[in-house]
Amino acid sequence: MINQFRSLQPINLLLLAAYTIFMRMAIFINLPPQLDLDILESYTKIFISISPDALSPMANVFFAAIMVFVQSLIFNRIINNHALLPKPSYMPALIYLTGTSLFMQFLVLSPPLICNFLIIIIIDKFLKLSKTASAMSIMFDVGMLIALGTLIYFPFILLLLMLWLSLLMYRAFNWREWISGLFGFLSIFLFVAVYYYWNDHLERFFDIWHPLTNKFPSNLQININDYLVLIPISITMILAAIQLRDNFFRSFISTRKAFQMLLFMFLVGIFSFYTKRGVTVAHFLLCVPSGAVLLAYYFQVAKKRWFYETLFAILIICIQYFLFV
Repeated sequence: MINQFRSLQPINLLLLAAYTIFMRMAIFINLPPQLDLDILESYTKIFISISPDALSPMANVFFAAIMVFVQSLIFNRIINNHALLPKPSYMPALIYLTGTSLFMQFLVLSPPLICNFLIIIIIDKFLKLSKTASAMSIMFDVGMLIALGTLIYFPFILLLLMLWLSLLMYRAFNWREWISGLFGFLSIFLFVAVYYYWNDHLERFFDIWHPLTNKFPSNLQININDYLVLIPISITMILAAIQLRDNFFRSFISTRKAFQMLLFMFLVGIFSFYTKRGVTVAHFLLCVPSGAVLLAYYFQVAKKRWFYETLFAILIICIQYFLFV
């Protein structure tokens, strides 16, 4: 299966569509009786109201599948355009679809799933930093995207750290570039503050930022099955890191910086969970785009076909098993 997606054959588009349905068989077969459509933060609902029962469970799961499929194609195009893999292929799309199927909570519409559209666009903009004379407009746009993501899902705000981490890796210091992203972020929330003020809820606007003072939670809402399904993922990540290390200094400087930037984005996605009380496994959808690039790199360059095909088959079997049990 891996070999099939190591190229850009048009037939792979149909195979990806079929694979999207296959990886969601468990939820289609055992459809929950009710799925609340909760895709906005409470402070956003003051000016955008969406009924929790606006979609039936089947429609919820169906639109989530469509959304993931579209995201995978956009993600695939961006990774190929920036030449992060040795050659263009549909491997990034395949791994992205796999990563967004790990847990049952990943298979329904959720704020992190919607935010992945923004993360994919942000990745594209960060990868353009080394190819532009001035990064001010890029950073301003990214700041606005992070603000929009924060309106959907508050932990997204920690991606503000990536504004300055990416500048450290890609650019010489320029104070205008360092503050332009922050101005982009504040420009969105200025309108939010004005709206709250006009509706006599300004004190509630200041309450938005309280989660930033949260302590790290001592436990997560995750069961043992969720931990077990991560074993083959972890093994593959370790193999990918080893493969990347072996080829690190033979890669272009831009490629090295890209993988470093994606690693930081992956870590920020993980640790941002502390800003959300009652966080669920769905939060870690934010880590899928950055993590998928690393896994796609391994499966693209691995040489022992029997090994990487077997490893991927084991991963798929584990995912399906724990989705059904």
